[in-house]
Amino acid sequence: MSTVVIAGVGLSKFGRQPGRSGRDMAVEAIHRALADAELSWNDVQVAFGGSDASGLADTLVSELGLTGIPFTNVKNGCATGGSALVSAVNAIRAGAADIALAVGFDKHPRGAFDPMPEDWGLPSGYGEAGLMVTTQFFGIKISRYMAEHGISSTTLAKVAEKAYYNGSLNPNAWRRKPLSAEEIANSGMVNDPLTRYMFCSPGEGAAAVILVGDAAARRLGGRPVRLRAVATRTRRFGSFEVFSPSIQGTGTPSSVSADAARAVFEAAGVGPEDIDVAQLQDTESGAEVMHMAECGFCEHGEQEKLIAEGQTTIGGRFPVNTDGGCIANGEPIGASGLRQVHEIVAQLRGTAGARQVPGRPRLGFTHVYGAPGISACTVLEA
Repeated sequence: MSTVVIAGVGLSKFGRQPGRSGRDMAVEAIHRALADAELSWNDVQVAFGGSDASGLADTLVSELGLTGIPFTNVKNGCATGGSALVSAVNAIRAGAADIALAVGFDKHPRGAFDPMPEDWGLPSGYGEAGLMVTTQFFGIKISRYMAEHGISSTTLAKVAEKAYYNGSLNPNAWRRKPLSAEEIANSGMVNDPLTRYMFCSPGEGAAAVILVGDAAARRLGGRPVRLRAVATRTRRFGSFEVFSPSIQGTGTPSSVSADAARAVFEAAGVGPEDIDVAQLQDTESGAEVMHMAECGFCEHGEQEKLIAEGQTTIGGRFPVNTDGGCIANGEPIGASGLRQVHEIVAQLRGTAGARQVPGRPRLGFTHVYGAPGISACTVLEA
């Protein structure tokens, strides 16, 4: 399988940006990624991009340049950015291009997401019954998990405390004020056991990645990071997912995140124990807790001890969400997966500044999860 290298990454600021459109942020992120790779838009041979609420990515050529390249729109829930990345990687591996772009962006209005049931293959009554409220799903799922595996509400608060602290070290983050675990635990209850400050918010931002094949990598030099493997999966029978919260069959529900993580580790030829720094989907505190085990980084229930000991902090044995994750950055749906890649690239290059993981990390991992049960994972290598 041909080598694919990340030659450049770019990011806009995340958070409320009055007067700026999602498209503006996308163009900014793309120009930053091109500059990082020491390339121009004319060098890009194929592009893939997506947004949930800010329009069609292919129309960005109006601002970038009408060079005639194929530019494919991708829309895959919270895995939109990861899916755009997979598409770009596959284009290079197929020999269709040697230099490819993946971009994700969004600008969501204030308030919770309000998806239409019909868009997800569900009857309208599903929404009328309140089952399209994502916060309710997250509360149900983590409540069941806590009861089964002995996770406390204190652990949920500590995950968010870490997120806000890491966000305070990240100049591009939205939430840059540290909050204590006590403040988080005592904030307003949204869906028991999850309080207001344990959730991310729909937000604004953009991220872009320039990927290149063998020939271009040899020409460019720079500070490349190898994309060792990438994998996506959809839910299997018996899973318990956003907009599909029912346990069918017997035994433990299947996990699309576990499936995607296993696939990417097998393709990369490494295991979870080899990873030095990770980005895990943290739509709310409980998600990070569950995804630690689902992606293979610990056994179910071990999170209580690991988090209490600070092992997932920047200076810990297994740093998670060093940029503050979704909780500190918000979730512009199209951008989240590529924001994760941007952070891991910074960590592997040693350019993450105040949030840099010590000890020259060599392998990084990213994971996104979205409705109605889709996950995308990568393994990156310095």
